Amino acid sequence: MALTGGCACGAIRYRIDGPAYDTGWCHCRLCQKSSGAPAMAFTTCALDHFVVDQGNIAIVKLVDYGERGFCAACGTSLSIHVDYQKDEIDVACASLDEPEAVTPQFHIFHDQKIGWVKLADGLPTYDGFGVDARGLMPGDRPE
Repeated sequence: MALTGGCACGAIRYRIDGPAYDTGWCHCRLCQKSSGAPAMAFTTCALDHFVVDQGNIAIVKLVDYGERGFCAACGTSLSIHVDYQKDEIDVACASLDEPEAVTPQFHIFHDQKIGWVKLADGLPTYDGFGVDARGLMPGDRPE
């Protein structure tokens, strides 16, 4: 069964027509600033499995290696698509209709975590992208 989701105002509706994987928390400053939250949880899927059924996702390029998708009407963060994972897209878990359908398995950019955030879930933490980040080789990681 496909995962479905959308923005807060309902202007954007999407579905994921394949498996979601590599679900985790990101604590980088860019996620913090673009969401207004201490961290964001994302799940990954194949780019061709991410289908927008209604509306048009607005794109902003905040870094030279990727872009973020959001709703231009209400500002909901929806996705991240980066150059080093051309065939994949990261989808904001909280934008899913059933966010419990995916479960975070790790924390990345732990070195940028806000000091008053206390992690108690026992999940592995990685500074930066971490050694297991898909599509990245040592030395190829944008900082």
